[in-house]
Amino acid sequence: MKHPGRLRVLVGGTIVALLLLVALAAPFLAPHRPNDQDLLNTLLPPAWMPGGNPAFVLGTDSLGRDVLSRLIYGTRVAMTVAVGAAFGAATIGCLLALAAGYFRGWVDWLISRALEVWLSFPPVILSLILMVGLGVGLRNVVLAIVLVDWTRFCRVLRAEVRTVCNRDYVPAARLFGFTDLQVIVKEVFPAVLPLLLTLVSIEMGIAVIVEATLSFIGLSVEPDLPAWGAMIAQARQYVYQAAWGLVFPVAAIFVTVFGANVLGDGLRRALDPTVES
Repeated sequence: MKHPGRLRVLVGGTIVALLLLVALAAPFLAPHRPNDQDLLNTLLPPAWMPGGNPAFVLGTDSLGRDVLSRLIYGTRVAMTVAVGAAFGAATIGCLLALAAGYFRGWVDWLISRALEVWLSFPPVILSLILMVGLGVGLRNVVLAIVLVDWTRFCRVLRAEVRTVCNRDYVPAARLFGFTDLQVIVKEVFPAVLPLLLTLVSIEMGIAVIVEATLSFIGLSVEPDLPAWGAMIAQARQYVYQAAWGLVFPVAAIFVTVFGANVLGDGLRRALDPTVES
């Protein structure tokens, strides 16, 4: 593993691991419950600014809810969507890519035509349509992203599978009596696994952005669940009086996407010997 790739994996992996830890430990880390209102302390600035209150480290929103607590609980929504959507889309896309790239013929033709039809829909519009049909809810957000983004995995991995199948060791495995399933599991899948891991990391960042977009317009989780996009939508009304309510969730989204992208780039550089660091 070359040094630049290792450094990227370390930085990105640390950020993602910390976010997962925050999501799991949210009830213990949050100083207040996310929906507790203190109407006597609305739009308070962060504690280090004039007029701040040490009890509300990052200030409060227009209903007197603690911004830090809502950010911490919002991490739960973001990471649940990121992990669930990334692995769900990866599972569907990888299975179809393995089938299309290995068997080719009519199997490849059917999957390729389905891929082309699905890609003809703009992803954002398709996500909105799915959310309107499915209704709000964390599971539905994950399902909508999976149904849209499996195409990213299928398109890229299908080309990689076809390349791998042209290498000498795949026909050799068939000559040794391996069944098609054994060849796919033991020879083809391990060869495309580095690319798959890279795509999963990048998809986590994409899923966070999609969820934030949906929650911004009110088509994501239930209103009682704090989500970063919903925090941005609520804070924009008071951006001139309390800009911190907008800055902190935007920063949380940026850090999450940055960590996922750096991790994905690091994995690509570290696991693929053909990529120059």
